[in-house]
Amino acid sequence: MKLYFTTLQRPREGSISSTRWRCDIERSYIFQKHRNQSRMSGELPLSINIKEPRWDQGTFMGRAQHFFMVTDPRNVLLSSETLEEARVTVENYRAGVVKPGLTEDELWRAKYVYDSAFHPDTGEKMFVIGRMSAQVPMNMSITGCMLTFYRTTPAVVFWQWVNQSFNAVVNYTNRSGDAPMTVNQLGAAYVSATTGAVVTALGLKSLASRLPPIVSRFVPFAAVAAANCINIPFMRQRELKYGIPVTDENGNRLGESVSAAKQAIVQVVVSRIGMAVPAMAIPPVIMNALEKRAFMKRFPILNAPVQVGLVGLCLVFATPLCCALFPQKSSMSVSGLEADLQERIRQSSPHTTTVYFNKGL
Repeated sequence: MKLYFTTLQRPREGSISSTRWRCDIERSYIFQKHRNQSRMSGELPLSINIKEPRWDQGTFMGRAQHFFMVTDPRNVLLSSETLEEARVTVENYRAGVVKPGLTEDELWRAKYVYDSAFHPDTGEKMFVIGRMSAQVPMNMSITGCMLTFYRTTPAVVFWQWVNQSFNAVVNYTNRSGDAPMTVNQLGAAYVSATTGAVVTALGLKSLASRLPPIVSRFVPFAAVAAANCINIPFMRQRELKYGIPVTDENGNRLGESVSAAKQAIVQVVVSRIGMAVPAMAIPPVIMNALEKRAFMKRFPILNAPVQVGLVGLCLVFATPLCCALFPQKSSMSVSGLEADLQERIRQSSPHTTTVYFNKGL
């Protein structure tokens, strides 16, 4: 400030130049005061990398912490205004604009609210029941009913159809890449996926009818595991045909790869089956024991609520932990890509040996 003042030669009092001189001094003072206040208040720096998760994604525990935030069921209850506020906060920060008084914890909270509702590739707001934060409440209701009403063929068909319809929405909503599917493609994928899943469930139920009752309880799990192997590839068949975007470590897009799509879909199938294991394998064992108790025989109406509650308890932990089996930002060697894409990468980015892609969820 002193240096600034001394470099200005004070003009004759009363002149226009004198008025301008005073204005310059006032502006300089206000600027300096604002800068000093920002330093004293600890204004949030722009160096926080919110393009990446808060925790180290190179470790399972880091990924688990990340997905516990992403799949938090409470995010489903957030209003449109809260989601929009989080979106504005995140996008402004990325553009170099910091909301006054914003703390680092508030920034990360906004980032995870944003991630829970907006697609990472397209940026569009996702359909609410397709969000990963809706997985626990939706799956606990559907899976609980599948495990409760498994004895009759109509019940098996209905609940498998409901489950696979829900899975189709989730698979489409959390697809990798930014290429849209046409209505015809989406309809064909949905019909193929749900039909395959229901037929699989009925076939397994027929086989299990000749086995002990406890085995019959695991038919829904076997059907869901098999159906995931059908549903996910069908709902993401466009990726298998045209590939998904791959980038270098700095996020620069290098092209689309079918090989990356195949790896991504396999990882998602494994994760989804893993999610189903605790929720569909543990409650049947517990319910088989509980149903022999006098109070359950006296109040059979408790069967469904207890089963749904057990499934929900398992899913609260199974969902984020199984999502964490593989990094969201997966990678593969350039040598594993298609030959033509390898050649393009060698020409455009010769030092790149590994590419990265969003595997979906």
